[in-house]
Amino acid sequence: MGWPSVPAPRVGDEPELMAAAQAGDAQAAHRLGKLFAQHGDRAAARHWWERAAAGGNVDSAYNLGIWHEKHGSLEDAVTWYEAAASTGDAEAATNLGLLLLEQRGDIGAARVWFEGAAHAGSRTAARRLALMCEDAGELGPAREWHRRAAEGGDAASACDLGFLAYCAGEDAEAVHWWECAARGGHADAAYCLGLYLHASRDPEGAEAYYRLSARSEHPGAASRLGGVALSRGDLRAARAWFEQAASAGRAHDQRMAGFVCVELDDTAAASHWFGRAAAGGDAESAFNYGLLLIAEFGDLAGGQHWFRQAARAGHHRAAVELGGLLSVAGQHGEAQEWLADPPPPSWARPAEPELTARAELAAAATRRRGGAELEAADLAEVLSTWDLVTRPLHDHSEVLAWLVERSGAHSSAVEHLASVRGALVRPGSAPWPSPGELQHVLVTARDLRWRLGIR
Repeated sequence: MGWPSVPAPRVGDEPELMAAAQAGDAQAAHRLGKLFAQHGDRAAARHWWERAAAGGNVDSAYNLGIWHEKHGSLEDAVTWYEAAASTGDAEAATNLGLLLLEQRGDIGAARVWFEGAAHAGSRTAARRLALMCEDAGELGPAREWHRRAAEGGDAASACDLGFLAYCAGEDAEAVHWWECAARGGHADAAYCLGLYLHASRDPEGAEAYYRLSARSEHPGAASRLGGVALSRGDLRAARAWFEQAASAGRAHDQRMAGFVCVELDDTAAASHWFGRAAAGGDAESAFNYGLLLIAEFGDLAGGQHWFRQAARAGHHRAAVELGGLLSVAGQHGEAQEWLADPPPPSWARPAEPELTARAELAAAATRRRGGAELEAADLAEVLSTWDLVTRPLHDHSEVLAWLVERSGAHSSAVEHLASVRGALVRPGSAPWPSPGELQHVLVTARDLRWRLGIR
């Protein structure tokens, strides 16, 4: 701000400060106001800050802005913040910008004050400017303001820079900024870097960043580490990681915790996790909960209940099992309804970890700043389907013509699938798919698998 630091007032200083303040000493009036504020006398604090501000004390003008924002009127807060900000006080300009933006919705005026504060070195203002530019579709200025904030130590802006670079296909730049943010303690950035390394077939590097992220209780990182432990056959470590992720309410990890507990013969814990996921609407967990209730606890009524819940949610095996149970119980009418027209089997083949990592990155990138909500599982199904249907082909230069000829699918549908797949594996080469576009492509992917006999 360019002003000398003001010594903190101390108890016992009142007579000396009062005399100096009454004699017109603005700095003494400012310190006296701080002393009254420390004692909880807001009215007296305001009085002496007003005296100090009238004498040119910028810190008092700033304090009055805060005082009125908390206890007075917003109009007065704006007046005092503006008085301090007009002298070049970056904090006052930042607070003024926030007040104008959040309380008045005055984007133009807020941006002017943020720019002044950012040029004066405020990383908070630089970050707010970056986010405003992103919302306005001004990605170039957004990246520049994020860079200023990140270079000032703002880990969130460093993480955002990583995403903006990733979406533009600038992998080295994305890695650089995610690394910077991760070193600054940003768990999401460490997780994203882990996903990127996993997608780039560097599982050891990915695991290191997952562990860094998991130190901050990041549920996605815990889930990934659960998968790593499971691939190594370490069931106890897998259970610990999946349960950490499951405690955050993630249905997939609750289900995985249930499966691992079954393998460890802990049926009570398996029942707990399957039950939580089932109650949250996860059809696969509801089906497995039903199986567990029948096999381990002899609870036919409970099993039937959860099979019905899963079947209503479109679970094929649950419908078949439910039909069988109802037939044995003599309820032939409902049994026939489920057995005659069960839901079609869902895609149950797990995708390669590299593909699911790429899908998670795309889902995270698209939902930033309130963007499209794309399900990582749907994106992984698109990538996994393409991987499976093209495996027999050694030369991929004519992959589209080969797929159309081999499957009999319409060429435009296959081309659309290839385009979306390309956008996912080579970000920046094409726009991210919209939710509607993704659902259309999923239909094509499932049709291709059916045509080619891939189950």
